Amino acid sequence: MPRRRNANSREHPKAGSLFRSKATAWQAMKNFHYVYILVSDADPDVHYTGMTQDLESRLRKHNKGDCSHTSKNRPWNIETAVAFSSKEKAIDFEKYLKSSSGREFARRHF
Repeated sequence: MPRRRNANSREHPKAGSLFRSKATAWQAMKNFHYVYILVSDADPDVHYTGMTQDLESRLRKHNKGDCSHTSKNRPWNIETAVAFSSKEKAIDFEKYLKSSSGREFARRHF
């Protein structure tokens, strides 16, 4: 007999059933292409937009100083990340965010 959800529970009845383990969830996340916006802790007015398949690793590289465009304003934090299943769509969105209208969009919405 299926378990009933506690009336006071805020958890969705199917929560956790999509991925049975953290390893499975991690593998599924690796299939996405992420467009991210970083914000500098040193100067909160400074942002950087990029794309990657591994957000954690990429953030570590930015904070180690391995990236010439972000080495001056370390440390960085992820302000926004958007996942795409299509690499082409991620590339297009990153290009858009780096355009003048895309920067304005990000300023207003993120």
